[in-house]
Parts: sequence; structure tokens; C-alpha cells
Amino acid sequence: MAPRTTAGLLLTVLGSLAFVVQADAAVEGDGLAAFDPQLTTNFVAHRTDVLSFFARAITFVGQVPVLTVLTVIAAGLIRLRTHRWRPAVVLAAGMTGAAILTYALKVLIGRHRPDASIVLGTVSNGFSFPSGHSLSGTVFFLLLAALLWYTGVSRALKIAGTAVAVVLSVAMGLSRVYLGYHWATDVLAGWTVAVTWLCLLATLVHLLSGWRADPSDTRGREASTP
Repeated sequence: MAPRTTAGLLLTVLGSLAFVVQADAAVEGDGLAAFDPQLTTNFVAHRTDVLSFFARAITFVGQVPVLTVLTVIAAGLIRLRTHRWRPAVVLAAGMTGAAILTYALKVLIGRHRPDASIVLGTVSNGFSFPSGHSLSGTVFFLLLAALLWYTGVSRALKIAGTAVAVVLSVAMGLSRVYLGYHWATDVLAGWTVAVTWLCLLATLVHLLSGWRADPSDTRGREASTP
């Protein structure tokens, strides 16, 4: 087995185990989950008009309809700019998987959200664990950053894109706690599942035997094409 495949599978297993530990703590109310009420209180106590504006803005981007539209637009632009279908398909598959995981895990764990009285915005009655915004937003931002590394842009731009993706992913998660929609461990679990899913997705893409022989690739079918 190739080192990259081994590393991807290992990270997937470790991420899955980390999520199981987090889920158990969320259900039992112990471990890291025991600190959730105090963390929520601290976030609420430091609310300001400026922070609330930015929190609402970033959390708006993480809504399912908005992310769906952004995914369609991004996939279309990737296809037009690269003349390849497969990077666009990877993005679509990544986001579809994120949506399925979010729904399935929320129903499986069945954790309730913080008290509605602290929510800044429309109250949601759905389950909270893991945070869907954190999971799907992280998958979207990091996948775009990863695909950027397979383009011809400068290394500086690739690094900058990756840094922006990480910052946006962190901001998305923090906004959910700040606005009162999620416990901190919901967000941590969202990030964990997102990174785990991306590791598995990258491993599956690497294992696809016909990936580097894309007949629609008009740029010479580079060996590094994802």
C-alpha cells in the first residue's frame, strides 16, 4: 500500500475514533462537554455589535441553501477554467458527503441545542451534534484550498488561499457558539468530522485508477491532477 494511502486511512481511523470519544462525552455530559455551559456563558458575555455583525455574516454563508449555490457556482467555474470534470465532481461529492454525514450523525446522537433564549437570530429546533455549519463550511473551504494546489497559480497564492480557508472554517465554528446555536463541542465535532471526511475522500480519489487519464483534460493530463 502506498504511503499516501496508508497515511490517509490512518488519519481517517484516528479522526473517527476522536469523533466517537467526543460523541460519548456529548451524550454523557462529561469530558470536554462538561465545559460547554461555561464556554457558552463566556461567549455570550462578550457579545458586541461589531462581533455580532461578523458572526451573522459568516454563519449566513454556512446555511444549506447558500452553500449549495456556492458549490454549484464553484464547480461550474472549476469546470470552465480547467476544462476538467473531475475536480468539480470531487467538490460536489465532498459537499454531498458532508450533508449526509451531518444529517445522519445529528439524528444518531440526538443532542439538544443550548437554550433558545440566548440565540441571536431565528431559533432552530433541530439537533446540534455535530455542527452542520462547521462541518459543511470546513469541507467547502478546505476542498477549494486543496484544489487550488493543483492549479498553476503561484505558491504564495496557494498558501494564502489555504490560510484563508482555515480562518474561515474557524470563524464559522466560533460564530455558531457566539450566536448561541451550538455548544463548543458541537463545533469541535464538526471540524473533526470534516477533516476526517476530507482524509477519506482524498484517499479514495488517490485510489481511483483512472483518475489521471481524464479524457476531457486538455492540458496534457498532468500527473498531479486530483
